[in-house]
Amino acid sequence: MWRKRAIFIGVFFICMLVVLLARLVQIQLVETEHFTKHNINLVEASVKQRSQEMVLDNGRGGFLDRNGESLTQQTKTVLILFPFLKNMEWDSRKIADIIGTTEYTLTKTIAEAKEPVVLGGSKPVELSAKQMTDINNLKIPGVFAVNKKFRVQNELAEQLLGITGQNEAELEIRYPDKKLSYDTLIGLTGLEKSFDEFLLPDGESKLVYHVDATGGPLFGTNVKYVEPGNPFYPVNIKTTIDKELQEVAEELVDKHNIKKGGLVLLDIETNSVAAMVSRPIIDKNPYETDGINNFMLKQQIVGSVFKTVVAAAAIDNKLNNDDAIYNCSQKINGDPDPVYQHGMLNFTNSFAVSCNNTFATIAKELKDIDKNILEDYAKKLSLTTTTGWEGTIFHSSDFKQIQDEEKGRVFLSEDAKKDKNYVALTGIGQNEVRVTPIAVANMMATIARGGEKQAVRVASEIEYKNGSTLVKFDQKKLDGETISPYTAQELQKLLREVVENKEGTGRWFQDLPYEVAGKSGTAETGIYKGEEQLHNKWFAGYFPYDKPKYALVAVNLEVFADEGGVNSLFADMVKAVYDHEESHAQ
Repeated sequence: MWRKRAIFIGVFFICMLVVLLARLVQIQLVETEHFTKHNINLVEASVKQRSQEMVLDNGRGGFLDRNGESLTQQTKTVLILFPFLKNMEWDSRKIADIIGTTEYTLTKTIAEAKEPVVLGGSKPVELSAKQMTDINNLKIPGVFAVNKKFRVQNELAEQLLGITGQNEAELEIRYPDKKLSYDTLIGLTGLEKSFDEFLLPDGESKLVYHVDATGGPLFGTNVKYVEPGNPFYPVNIKTTIDKELQEVAEELVDKHNIKKGGLVLLDIETNSVAAMVSRPIIDKNPYETDGINNFMLKQQIVGSVFKTVVAAAAIDNKLNNDDAIYNCSQKINGDPDPVYQHGMLNFTNSFAVSCNNTFATIAKELKDIDKNILEDYAKKLSLTTTTGWEGTIFHSSDFKQIQDEEKGRVFLSEDAKKDKNYVALTGIGQNEVRVTPIAVANMMATIARGGEKQAVRVASEIEYKNGSTLVKFDQKKLDGETISPYTAQELQKLLREVVENKEGTGRWFQDLPYEVAGKSGTAETGIYKGEEQLHNKWFAGYFPYDKPKYALVAVNLEVFADEGGVNSLFADMVKAVYDHEESHAQ
């Protein structure tokens, strides 16, 4: 019996040794860089146990403006201090003299530090090239002047560019075949999400200093600078944003107290976003989530701006006859209008003053011709489709630059298309009409170009680290029918009349440095604050009228009827663009 027990125990211990040996092989040879489902890099982890390090660049790609200036990252020359300095003698006076600070500031910085720190923290003390050289020439262990990348504070176009974060579950869903560390940053919204696969880090750049068991430096071992070996990564996404115009756009939106809304500025020639601002800003408070939304990509009630669509359909169906007269002193139901008493007006003047009765009447006449006609013309003007650039890139046949863009709509049901009351409300941009500000801007650009409908670009190319091009995004036409050059020409005249007419809703723009054409809109939202209904205020247009270069939409969402107008914001942005163009023409 004892022999069987001995054999059993011996076999058991051999099996345990085999299991332990297999585990050792797994840890030391097989899965050294991707251990467990979390893809833990055991080599890096072991190095971290006997070293202190400062990451200088996390390796994720960034975003550039159309002139190549960084929008998201900034490289600064800073002083790095390692925590073991507090337990040793070092020449803090010389460092303080070079920087122009006190020894107390230096010693206080590392007093409670357990990891390497940047002097100045979130507001680092920036060093000159000479200061950097002088500090490093002292060769003090644990004291280094280096170039470090920082995320730009008060980031521009933050909702458009988007945010990043750690999300292990999402990382596994997106990249099941890639061996990425569980703490890899991924894009969660905006362009960070759209271009995430290109922006993924190839590795970090960092300073690594080996220390002993007590955390002190292993003298004789120099600091190591570690960086990825690939000279082409990380890549940068070259956007179409003009940094100077974006900065002034953000300032103006805040100056005019836009709490919810913003603006979109399109370069008509390239049909690309030159500036985009959405408010509210992204709030760090987890309970304030509105700022995550880019309201320039979200469908909104548009109001009278939709009369541009009705006008296009009317032009093609010969309903724009100026011999026809409409009563613009009454509401669309025939009752006297207590606010607007414009009298009897023809089609052109009705458009200029934004007469509801005229366009409700015409919408009903169009319904009798074809119940789908308003939807058809909204689609021709790209209001009910997504407008962002889509195409094939490498293995992806449906790559979208703008993933968060919503489609617009005109009706929600077939029955509504047949109901004259619903159609009348639709004709003035109410009822179920919903469009995005970016789509409205693209509509204005389409009209300004004479009916040529193009996709909106927010990125022109993807660049390697050395500046060469990885992918280029050429201009693309949008699929589907569009309006004719004649219709576009007639719409151009109507949009200009809005400004030139002495009673026009855009008459405030007559004295701007550029001639403007456009359309206003005030939409009832059905949302009440107390007993008072909130409205959406719009102005959409393009300029200069004779040689169109920019399309601009300004919108203020959910404000009271007697406040929150966007005319002054639109006007100031036009002036800013003029000043920008003049300064760069010299």
